[in-house]
Amino acid sequence: MHETIFSKGYNQLLASLVLVGVVTALGAYTYVTLKQSDYLGPTTISVTGEGEVLAVPDVGSFSFSVNESGADAALALEASGTKINDVISALKAAGVEEKDIKTESYNLYPKYKYESKLCPRDSFCPQEQVQDGFEVSQTIGVKVRDLDKAGELISLVGSKKVANISSLSFTIDDDEVLKAEARALAIVQAKAKAIVLAKDLGVTLGEMISYYEEEHGVQPYPYNMGGDMKAVAEAASFDAPEIPVGENTTISRVSLTYKIN
Repeated sequence: MHETIFSKGYNQLLASLVLVGVVTALGAYTYVTLKQSDYLGPTTISVTGEGEVLAVPDVGSFSFSVNESGADAALALEASGTKINDVISALKAAGVEEKDIKTESYNLYPKYKYESKLCPRDSFCPQEQVQDGFEVSQTIGVKVRDLDKAGELISLVGSKKVANISSLSFTIDDDEVLKAEARALAIVQAKAKAIVLAKDLGVTLGEMISYYEEEHGVQPYPYNMGGDMKAVAEAASFDAPEIPVGENTTISRVSLTYKIN
């Protein structure tokens, strides 16, 4: 009888100690969790926005190359300079300003050829590499401000027997205003998303703590006349085409991060 009473008391005491231990452990767990949360920093949400602005291009650009060779460097340079100067003079006479004609690359390098050597009968003799003059390669970029003359200028350059003519691209000469407009639209869209998201989550937006913007700018619009532009421009029956400029797109993408309360 005494043992039974003692056993019940012992069990009750043990149960009480276990309960106290569990409560203490839960309290410690909550404390550690809260401290970890403080360590990780405030809770945030991030949103993105995109702004797009369309505008009619106001400038075009294309390039052409001249490749000339000579028995020595001086002759190669003279041949290249003569052809380049002839093309540039024609462009200026057609109304292109000197500031809109720019050398994009210029290279002078030796040329080589392979010659066979006299060898004993039934033996192998490799060909010998020997220098065979020099070659000059020069690429000129042209900016076209009067877009109505774009086709005419390409035809003019093609008639000068240049090495190749690139596709014509249209863009905006000063696109900073368009970038600012696109950025403003992107920010407005991102802020609106943040407000809706906070409402859906049942939280309150706090201060904005970070901002990031992707750089895109104006997307140039290339115009390809089709086929080899040099061959097209050189054709006797070539008529300068009417080239539609269309619209260019300026895009801005931003990311905003807010604290939430």
